[in-house]
Formats: sequence, C-alpha cells, structure tokens
Amino acid sequence: MSAIRIIIASALITTAAIKAGPVLAEPIASDTNTSIVRTADLDLSTKTGQRILDHRLVQAANEVCGTAADVDLVGHNKVRECRHSVLLDARAKGQRLASRGAAIIVASR
Repeated sequence: MSAIRIIIASALITTAAIKAGPVLAEPIASDTNTSIVRTADLDLSTKTGQRILDHRLVQAANEVCGTAADVDLVGHNKVRECRHSVLLDARAKGQRLASRGAAIIVASR
C-alpha cells in the first residue's frame, strides 16, 4: 500500500513539473527598458558632480532607448524622441533623488 502511494505521488509531482515547465520558462513580458543610475558617490554641489550625473543620465538614456539600423529613418526618429523624453524625465527626477543619494531609475516605454 505504501509503495502505491509513493508511485502515485511521484507521478503527480512529475506531471505537475512537466506542465509547469513551459510556463516557468516564458520570459516576463515587459514593454519598459530600465537602467539604474547610481548617485551616492557624487557631490552634486560641485559642477564636476553635476556634469558626471548628466553624463550618466545620457548614457542610461542611450541604453534604454537602443539604436536603429542606419537605413531606418523612422527608427532613428523614434530613438531620438525616446532619448529626448527619457532625458527630460530623468533630469527632472535626477536632481531631486540624487540630492538624497538615491539611485535614479531611467526608463523608456
């Protein structure tokens, strides 16, 4: 009787693992790219610290907006618009968050 229970339990566990495999393997759907900009090491009271923060924000915007093929003019325009809007948002949040030493999350949709 005990052996039958073990076999049934094993079969149920195996079946559950097989059924759950594809669900667990699917990537999480996300239409937002993000990048985290660290600010704790910056002194924003200096021009150098502000310049470094702005450089990090530009790099993050380039990272989250990606690139377009050389022949894709529409894609280039979308990337340019993305970088512009992401940078505006990041710079607005940047000064406020960085003054507290918090990281800035740069995101695009």
